Amino acid sequence: MMPEDLQPDPSVIGAVSTPPFVVLPDPATLFGARAVRLRSYAAVSPMAPFLNFVADIVDGQHGIVPTLPPVAAPDPQALERARGFEMPPIDRAGVKLDDTLDATLDALFDAAAKVKMPEEAEAALTRVRLADGALRAQMVRDVLAHDMPVETLAEHVYVAAALQVHAARLAATLDSKALVPVGDGVCPACGGPPVASLIVEWPNAHGNRYCACSLCSTLWNYVRIRCCACGSTKGIGYQGIEGGPETIKAETCDECRTYVKVLYQNKDITIEPVADDIGSLGLDMMMREGPYRRAAFNPFLLGY
Repeated sequence: MMPEDLQPDPSVIGAVSTPPFVVLPDPATLFGARAVRLRSYAAVSPMAPFLNFVADIVDGQHGIVPTLPPVAAPDPQALERARGFEMPPIDRAGVKLDDTLDATLDALFDAAAKVKMPEEAEAALTRVRLADGALRAQMVRDVLAHDMPVETLAEHVYVAAALQVHAARLAATLDSKALVPVGDGVCPACGGPPVASLIVEWPNAHGNRYCACSLCSTLWNYVRIRCCACGSTKGIGYQGIEGGPETIKAETCDECRTYVKVLYQNKDITIEPVADDIGSLGLDMMMREGPYRRAAFNPFLLGY
């Protein structure tokens, strides 16, 4: 979907425009659009039960947004410091289990409890709902550090879903014009890795590429034919499933031996990075047979 702030302005037709470096998320519409896209995949996929389950969780994310207490925007001095040191203003290491995040976790768990799910997923939800404050805080740290114990991956999925909501709301408080590049494969808002990259066709961004943050859903402009993980421009290749959609490819890097999907939203405006990453799981399964490892992060694909 085209961000609302990038809709054409008839008053400036013919003027030369520069692609924005950053497009911040709109939490009010973000998750609803994601759920719709997931269900479009489910309608034609053999993975329909899984896709519909994720869509239901994402619908839960959408539903809790207007019910949550306001998030506290980062302190202006901290924002200026982050900009000066080329650091993301949302400090992942500084995210604490405060009242707002705790309320977000509770709301997401309550919403998830209404979703029809397999017994294993329901048992994991029960365990995470019963977790005390110390365990909750540890699980938040685990997700933000991408260091989740294999035996509790299912529990961490629910925590990650709540953190996506929390981080998107935090990112939405930022000034996009004040953000600066902070490194290859690093979200300039929250420091998260990309879930995928998009080739877009916006009024002021024709054929430009944007990485999509896996946590806060911020989009940031990134050079094409360059590794989203290590920044190398050498040995970049593209792989897809034979006979599969031309709108989704795995961009591989021979320098770091990883891949991140590139999604051609300029050919299909309904593409949504998190949803299309999940819906194209078959491409990941194919890539597992080769020498490249997945560099992107998606909490709904933990284990892949």
